Amino acid sequence: MVGRHWDGIASYCKPENKVPLRFVEGLNNKIRVIQRRAYGLRDEEYLRLKILTCMLPRI
Repeated sequence: MVGRHWDGIASYCKPENKVPLRFVEGLNNKIRVIQRRAYGLRDEEYLRLKILTCMLPRI
C-alpha cells in the first residue's frame, strides 16, 4: 500500500507541510492499540476502517 502512495507521501514530506510530532505519535499510538485489540483478526479492510474511524470527530 505504501508503494502505491509513495509519490504522494514523498511530496507531502516537504518542510512547508509540517505536521506536529505529537500528532504523529498520537496517531501511531492509536493504530497500535487498535492492532493489539484486533489480534487474531485477518480482515485487513476491517482494520483499515477501524483506523479511519478513530480519526472521526466525536459528536
